[in-house]
Amino acid sequence: MLQFLRRRFLFFFFTYLVSSLTIFFLLRVLPGDPARVIAGGREATEAQVAEIREELGLNASLPQQYLTWAADFLRGEWGDTIAFRGAVNRDLIIERSVNSARLALVALLLSVPLSLALGVIAGLFENKLPDILISLLTLSVVSLPEFVTGLFLINIVALRWGRSELAASLGWWFPSSSAVPANASFAEMLPFLWLPAFAATLVMLAYISRLTRAGVIEELKRDYVRTAALKGIPWRTVIWRHVLRNALLPTITVIAISISWLVSGLVVIEYVFGFPGLGSLLIAAIERRDLLLVQAIAMVTVTVILFANLFADVAYALLNPRVELA
Repeated sequence: MLQFLRRRFLFFFFTYLVSSLTIFFLLRVLPGDPARVIAGGREATEAQVAEIREELGLNASLPQQYLTWAADFLRGEWGDTIAFRGAVNRDLIIERSVNSARLALVALLLSVPLSLALGVIAGLFENKLPDILISLLTLSVVSLPEFVTGLFLINIVALRWGRSELAASLGWWFPSSSAVPANASFAEMLPFLWLPAFAATLVMLAYISRLTRAGVIEELKRDYVRTAALKGIPWRTVIWRHVLRNALLPTITVIAISISWLVSGLVVIEYVFGFPGLGSLLIAAIERRDLLLVQAIAMVTVTVILFANLFADVAYALLNPRVELA
């Protein structure tokens, strides 16, 4: 077990190093001078630009700049933001990350049970009507881009259904925009989370349900299932205690990857709904060429993805006795 964990952590740190190098050098080769952007663009004097370059350490060599930036990031010193005057990158990213985590939590609570249920039903009725209908539904939904799904939900659910007499009588309210204050509490933000969370759910629906379906079908063909049936064990017991437990193991990896995508990759959905999360913050930072903020967001994204995958590897290994832990 210790050797298994050692290998995973070594892979984690190696990937983290390569990702940080890639992020740093890719952003450095982009056109434009970040020091001039901070100084005020074309109106800035050369003296002002030179002063800022010296302050940011941009006159040093690239390896030295990288080592300084990496050390500052690990210490939590992510610099001041250009895109949002008067704010500090670390505080801003933490605030927006909390909002994205809230959205991810609601999306997971919607997507995981629904996807698993659809996948199990499809697997139990392989090539029959329920399987065909579920496959058509999930594949049709996942083929749509996120912005199309988001605009559809805004138009149909929020603007039409949300304003109907039936919705008013039931007390259901789906705001068409999630442009709430970034520092709002979870209770204040909850009504604005349902539609973007459902849009994210539709994106993940096919991946998790199809993997669950494949796992159920594979387990149903194993010898122990036929043996249990011949022994007269109730079919429901075989499904719940044996088939599902083994079939859902590979799904852990996909769910973990979905967590990392939800926290770090909801850029389009957050933009469509005007949600104050990490994705919309990244767009604002790119538009205003806030290099330090873009780097910090990218590194936070990498951190979330790597930890989610590390958790998935360890959890899968612990739950699956066939994985070698030595």
